[in-house]
Amino acid sequence: MSVLVLDRVTYTYPGASTPALVDVSLEVAPGELVVLAGGSGSGKSTLLRAANGLVPHFHGGVFAGRAIVAGMDTREHGPGELAAAAGTLFQDPETQVVMGTVRAELALPLENRGEAAPAVARGVEEVALALGIANLLDRPTDELSGGELQRVALGAALVGRPQLILLDEPTSQLDPVAGDELIALLRRLSEDFDTAIVLAEHRLERCLPFADRAIAMRGGSVVCDASPTDFLAWACAEAHELATPGARLLFGLGAAPAAGVKAARSALRSRGLLITGPAPPASEVRRSGREAIRFDRVWHELDRGPAILRGVSLSIGAGERVALMGRNGAGKSTLLRHTAGLMRPTRGKIERAGRVALLLQNPTDYLVHDRVQQEASAGALTTVGLGDRAFRERHPRELSGGEKQRLALAIVLDDPQREAVLVCLDEPTRGMDRRRKDELAALLCELDAAVLVATHDPEFAATFAQRVILLADGAPIADGSPSEVLTGGTYFATETARILGGAGGALRPEDGVALLTAVSKVEA
Repeated sequence: MSVLVLDRVTYTYPGASTPALVDVSLEVAPGELVVLAGGSGSGKSTLLRAANGLVPHFHGGVFAGRAIVAGMDTREHGPGELAAAAGTLFQDPETQVVMGTVRAELALPLENRGEAAPAVARGVEEVALALGIANLLDRPTDELSGGELQRVALGAALVGRPQLILLDEPTSQLDPVAGDELIALLRRLSEDFDTAIVLAEHRLERCLPFADRAIAMRGGSVVCDASPTDFLAWACAEAHELATPGARLLFGLGAAPAAGVKAARSALRSRGLLITGPAPPASEVRRSGREAIRFDRVWHELDRGPAILRGVSLSIGAGERVALMGRNGAGKSTLLRHTAGLMRPTRGKIERAGRVALLLQNPTDYLVHDRVQQEASAGALTTVGLGDRAFRERHPRELSGGEKQRLALAIVLDDPQREAVLVCLDEPTRGMDRRRKDELAALLCELDAAVLVATHDPEFAATFAQRVILLADGAPIADGSPSEVLTGGTYFATETARILGGAGGALRPEDGVALLTAVSKVEA
């Protein structure tokens, strides 16, 4: 019997003029790992809410059709009953974590079920080890980084071993290593415990190699339901924005798309196109003579804990675009807060040339009004691609994750009296599809101000950045051009760079196509 059945589900949010889901029918079998793909606002999050009963029980609105979860009809069983069968990780873990410590948060679902203390302790230990957060068990949840908080929220969803796990952008705040480990864990759960998994994700290159199926949504409807390989072939032909970088590389060379680095390399090798080579040699990044900001041996030390920043010395030139990368907990968010003056160094000093605008990880914190047009000026909304009149009338909290992110960016940029000399963004692409990421990259490139972006997304960094700084344990360990930093390793590298082994410094699919085409012509 299928764990999840949606039978001709149509749903419209309260006050909305068009439905968010339109005649959606699908089934998910035990042990199946299904990836939901689609642009921002395509209906992915709403489909997940329909599967856990939040639609319509919490959100209201008009619901038609049937949703069956582990044999329970969501029209007759509410989210509380369904939670035992369907664990959910939402886009914003900040709103999902409610307990004071990590241990208490992980124990809560088991305690609510009435589990005995030994069973609770064992469940907490096992899920903490699986997610690599055992060292965080006694940490207060309000001291965690965004990525750490996301793993804790995921642990709370997994600890009760539900039959179905629903995940909305589960890797959006995780570094590449933690993201890959999470997807591998989900694959293991599906294989070893017959757990059905449905995850909505924009960074499809991470999860498609592990998936059984991929479902694409557009305008609230399912437009493709196929194996990962067939999905990529469809995407390259019909929805290019959903094709992974590796698939676009192969498609550009006239080869059939493949899911994953290994499969892509095999496809290139079979056509005699695979070349590998060393990353480009280190080079001095050319910077503007004027500085937007300078860090001089900056430390941030906790009274009862480790130093978060350790003697950071760096400068960012006027108009320079910089990507700040590193694992979860490396100090990226702390560095941005110091940049904007929200924190003071315990040692060292920071010199700023003017106002610093900062957009933090959770865009919902910036939304305080009932209409989008009340949050920012028409000019700022137009700047970030939200100038449509109908859009300006919507309630900010009804927006998709990517739309909220762009609205929050408009808010921090909207200061006509004092233009920012530096704009800092903390994981700004969370919840954004590829088209919106490209639009954001273009916007950042057009700003007169310098830009510093903390991101786990090497594909995005390769699109906008002139320079990449890699942070580890509170200090820079690499600082150079994108082609140097993003091809010189394994995890903090684009998919194209991993497929080609760093050859030619190619970072994006179009770079790889140009490189391999030139090589094949020379060899011919």
